[in-house]
Amino acid sequence: MANDDCCATQLIDGDGEFNVAGLDNFIRTVNLASCGLSYAVVAIMGPQSSGKSTLMNHLFHTSFREMDAFRGRSQTTKGIWIAKCVGIEPSTIAMDLEGTDGRERGEDDTAFEKQSALFALAISDIVLINMWCHDIGREQAANKPLLKTVFQVMMRLFSPRKTTLLFVIRDKTKTPLENLEPILREDIQKIWDGVRKPQAHLHTPLSEFFNVEVTALSSYEDKEDKFKEEVAQLRQRFFHSIAPGGLAGDRRGVVPASAFSISAQQIWKVIRENKDLDLPAHKVMVATVRCEEIANEKLNRLRSDKGWLELEEAIELGPVRGFGEKLSSIIDACLSQYDEEAIFFDEAVRNAKRKQLESKALDLVYPAYTTLLGHIRSKALDDFKTKLEQSLNNGEGFASSVRTWTQSTMLQFDKASADAAVRQANWGASKVRDKLHRDIDSHTSSMRSTKLSEITANFEKKLAKALTEPVESLFEAGGKDTWLSIRELLKRETEIAVSEFSASVAGFELDEETVERMQQSLRDYARKVVENKARDEAGKILIRMKDRFSTVFNHDNDSLPRVWTGKEDVRAITRDARSASLKLLSDMAAIRLDEKPDRIESALHSSLIDKTSAATSSQYLTREASVDPLASSTWEEKMCLSLQCSAKLCGDNFREKLSIQLLKLFQLRRPTSGVTIGYLLHGQ
Repeated sequence: MANDDCCATQLIDGDGEFNVAGLDNFIRTVNLASCGLSYAVVAIMGPQSSGKSTLMNHLFHTSFREMDAFRGRSQTTKGIWIAKCVGIEPSTIAMDLEGTDGRERGEDDTAFEKQSALFALAISDIVLINMWCHDIGREQAANKPLLKTVFQVMMRLFSPRKTTLLFVIRDKTKTPLENLEPILREDIQKIWDGVRKPQAHLHTPLSEFFNVEVTALSSYEDKEDKFKEEVAQLRQRFFHSIAPGGLAGDRRGVVPASAFSISAQQIWKVIRENKDLDLPAHKVMVATVRCEEIANEKLNRLRSDKGWLELEEAIELGPVRGFGEKLSSIIDACLSQYDEEAIFFDEAVRNAKRKQLESKALDLVYPAYTTLLGHIRSKALDDFKTKLEQSLNNGEGFASSVRTWTQSTMLQFDKASADAAVRQANWGASKVRDKLHRDIDSHTSSMRSTKLSEITANFEKKLAKALTEPVESLFEAGGKDTWLSIRELLKRETEIAVSEFSASVAGFELDEETVERMQQSLRDYARKVVENKARDEAGKILIRMKDRFSTVFNHDNDSLPRVWTGKEDVRAITRDARSASLKLLSDMAAIRLDEKPDRIESALHSSLIDKTSAATSSQYLTREASVDPLASSTWEEKMCLSLQCSAKLCGDNFREKLSIQLLKLFQLRRPTSGVTIGYLLHGQ
């Protein structure tokens, strides 16, 4: 029946040493940790050489070492061995104990036998008590003293696990089981009744701690086939043993499979440290073990509590009204259930474990609390943004609106966070509150900057519109005081804009220095608009000069088209036309926004009109005329002529083009009657 899949491993050796590494390897090999609570532990105890290992191997297809009948009766199982039951569902662990009453340990050395029996009862769901048929009813039968000790200590030290005791009567006789079972049960009841009990369990029946089952098997040596048939029938009872109605269907206090190793080690440690098995005297240790079990059970129940799960799910979606009171009630119920079950244990330990339970429960729900505060903060911030925007749209001042809605928002947060407070916790919302305040400040700062930028951009747009076209018209008109008009226009429009701007930003309650800086920025922008427009117009100077020359030359003082009769003073008319076009060039020669006097116009007039050559009318361009009159070194550095300033804007040959056109324009002789404007401008 042996099977390699059972992974038989010695858990505790004959000297009582716990094989931690072996157990951990066993758990990994059989993948026990993944079973959760869906696993069972079955142990067998009984006299030495009573066929325990043989029964386990046939029953669970394990490979425990069996006694060789030809070598006589001797101890084959030393210590405690475990193996996985092959083919049994759910996953079941079999535990084979060293036999009792063995001559190898001696008559008086029964401590290990009692310890191992207690260990088996403490961690097993089902314990097989292997006994001889002829021991039933005997006062000094094997296992009776051991069962008495185990009952007493098990009841007082460990919580009732509702372990199933399956008494297996070996080598049954002709006496029917129906006759043997009542006698056996009577023996067991007498042992239970004789055990000293604490006040809490003074009248607790045996059935509260143990389920007692009885079965009988034929002799393996005399009736092997019959034995195997009966064992096969018994094996069926271990399938789904932990399901309702199964052999261990009403078990309690199950340790999750992932904690099986730690649990087994601790139980064995406790048992070994109390070799006399006087465990009831160590009530602190008892309370520690049991109260922690109760606390863990209540914490697990809290994790799966319907009300808590619904609250946790709802909180992910948004704020929940009454969160604090609802959660406080759930935690109160959890702690009350703990108090009810732990009331009989040591007060100091009970209270300490209660505090741990409360702390763990609060740790469990704390993420939901922080999530809720996050929702409250986000909602408060969104409300602040909405209300502030509405106030601004209604024309209310920015700074006053910020103060009003900041105060309202913080009060809203305080009220909501108070509603979220959990009675059992000392949590504060100050950090989240501070973050909300920082978020409001950040949004306010960003919004202030955006609004001010929008206002500034709007006034810059208005200034550009108010200055661009009028400045262009003034340059085009070429009046007597073009730059004076431009300066007056600039001053007037700038002051209007600055005044309106100051009124627009008054609601922001900015400091005086900031307002002055923004006003100056607006003035600088207006000046830049004029300067840029002047530079743009400088690039058009050739066309403007030609147009102005043509207009003056071809129209009389009443702006009517001139009628040429041959009696006109063409030289005077030409001089007037040249002077008018030269006035345009003078206006574009320098930017005059600072009212600084200059000699540009007189210098241009002197160079291009007063000193014009008096050559004959058939020759309009002399050798000397090829010299650029504007290249004179007598020009003052401050006279930045448009043809010099605009060279970069209009190309490197702009100066050359303008010079040639000026020479053509200002070196002409008096034309005969019938001379066209094309001749005057282009020498044709």
